[in-house]
Order: sequence, then structure tokens, then C-alpha cells
Amino acid sequence: MKAIKNYIFSICVLLTPSLALADVIEIATFTLKEGVSYQQFEPIDKALELEHVSKQAGFISRESAKGSDGEWLVVVHWRSLKDADASMNSFMNAKAAAEFMSHIDSSSMSMKRYSK
Repeated sequence: MKAIKNYIFSICVLLTPSLALADVIEIATFTLKEGVSYQQFEPIDKALELEHVSKQAGFISRESAKGSDGEWLVVVHWRSLKDADASMNSFMNAKAAAEFMSHIDSSSMSMKRYSK
């Protein structure tokens, strides 16, 4: 147990300088379409991160988590509002975005940005 705590602490220390560079925190929540399981959606979500979001200018980090009843949360850290806007503008043209969007209830999507 002590080794696990030390590992987690080490990861937090390594990530702290990177997250300090983030001026924008983007939070998106949505619900998966009926019949889409978390297990089905996880690799689609990860593909979007690896193939598109993480390659955008100003990207710092992204994490996602499942909630209850098909809910999903995504948190992205950006260096600037300009970078976050540019990523959003390129999102719908990304190949991985089409697969991602086809599995979520777009009417349930909510996105908010917070600045430091």
C-alpha cells in the first residue's frame, strides 16, 4: 500500500508543473446514447484523445470518467483560450470526432470553460 501511495504522489508531483501552465480548464459532460455501454465507449473516447485532442496546439492534459446512468465527464487543460478555441473549431472535421459523436446524445452535451 505504501508503494502505491508513493507512486501516486510521484505522478502528482510530475504533473503539477504541467497543469500550472494551463490557463483554461474545459469541462464537458454528456450522456451516452441508449444502448451504448461504458466499455464500448471507452476506446472511442481514448481514440479521440490520442488521434485528435492531444495533437492540438496548447494541449496539456485530458482525462475522462464515467458517471451513473450513461453519464460521461471530460476535463481538458489548455495553455490558452486561443488554443482551446482552435481545437474546438477543428473538432468536427476530425475523423475520430465523428465516431465519438455518433455514440453520445448530443442534446445532453454541456461544455464550460474556466480561466485561471
